[in-house]
Amino acid sequence: MSGKFSNDDETIRLNTELTYGTWRKQKGWNPLLVTKAYDCYFEDNHGKKYLDFSSQLMCSNLGHNNRRIKESIMQQLDRFEYTQPSYATEIRAKVADELSSVLPPNLSKYFFASSGTEANEAAIKTIRMFFAKERKFKIISSYNSYHGSTMGSVTLTGDFRRRLVDPFYSSQGIMHSPPPYCYRCPLGLKYPECGIACANYLEYAIKNEGNVGGVFIEPVTGTNGVVVPPDGYLETIRKITKENDVLLAADEVMSGWGRTGEWFGVDNWKVEPDILTTAKGITGAYLPLSLMATDRKISEYFNDNYFAHGHTYEAHPVPLAAAYAAIREYKERGLIKNSKELGRILKRRLEEIKERHRSVGDVRSIGLFGAVELVKDREKKTPFNDYLDKIEGKGLTVEKVAKDAMGRGVYVSTWVSHFIIAPPLIINDEELDEGLRVIDESLKIADMEV
Repeated sequence: MSGKFSNDDETIRLNTELTYGTWRKQKGWNPLLVTKAYDCYFEDNHGKKYLDFSSQLMCSNLGHNNRRIKESIMQQLDRFEYTQPSYATEIRAKVADELSSVLPPNLSKYFFASSGTEANEAAIKTIRMFFAKERKFKIISSYNSYHGSTMGSVTLTGDFRRRLVDPFYSSQGIMHSPPPYCYRCPLGLKYPECGIACANYLEYAIKNEGNVGGVFIEPVTGTNGVVVPPDGYLETIRKITKENDVLLAADEVMSGWGRTGEWFGVDNWKVEPDILTTAKGITGAYLPLSLMATDRKISEYFNDNYFAHGHTYEAHPVPLAAAYAAIREYKERGLIKNSKELGRILKRRLEEIKERHRSVGDVRSIGLFGAVELVKDREKKTPFNDYLDKIEGKGLTVEKVAKDAMGRGVYVSTWVSHFIIAPPLIINDEELDEGLRVIDESLKIADMEV
């Protein structure tokens, strides 16, 4: 580089003064300057190396600087960079063919967009278009969910980010139900004595609300704590939605692409949704791409009914080229199996970490997808911080732990009271062990605040 961009301080200044930092107050934003990334690691402008223990935002499933994906992108660029989505392309056909071999087998038609938010917007509209004649426009999602930041998807979202914008527009037609958060059961019950009341509540809601067309779930809750549902939860919801002629949509933006030890989260429970949305790992985050997949009854409906949705960049050939290479990498390198096998080690080690640290209230994991939830009182399950602290920009205990881990060369993504462990699926035993060793050490910071 030359000129002003050879000065690291000036580069950071231009980032913070001219661009927005997301999900935060802008004052005080002092971002790390990343200059290099490879395999399971990235480096800053001082040459310090970090183990990427959360795959950035749980999306860099294939690690960094993957040659096959880069070459696939360049090959497509050499042919042509873009064509409008009403035209056919070879790469679109190739990706669709690959998808048919990894998605739940009932899903037979695909819509490509650029982000998880856009895929969920497409799903919301698809549900409402499908039931337009019956006027079944209502959709139910979980209070502990996150589905995106655009108007439809943030209304669908159940966490506090919805509340920040709710007063400014109508959220009519979206309702929320209790999540399968057994550690903090919203109904005050205990599993399995509860009889999976959070799932059965849906039937009551569907019958009493009326005009319910869809239920949205995260098979494994993502940002809000890697909440793994108890056995029977997804199966019960699938049964209820079928019996009440309601479409089931699975948001696999974060839980898809081997993250849970199966191709998709729903595969762990052999559940086939009517709609599946995904993004992030579909390209390994090399380029933005997302997917909405639908079953045959939905696709056949639109044979004779207008599909009123689309984007300029729908089925963009260059991100599709990245996706094609990514899917081949997952398959040929056995990464789904690696996630499942190392996931057993992760689960055991997290339980050991919980036993050693009084600040750890709960640990949850499935495949290479885990969360450590911090509390200042284990018996009462009292968190160190709440979402108001996050909004106000107050120092969070979980951020202190993450900062200490960064100082030791391990990056983890944090939220209000937990951090997420979701390394690239290419990680090996030694790297997993190193990341967990550092976390074990850094949690002493939280222990001192109990």
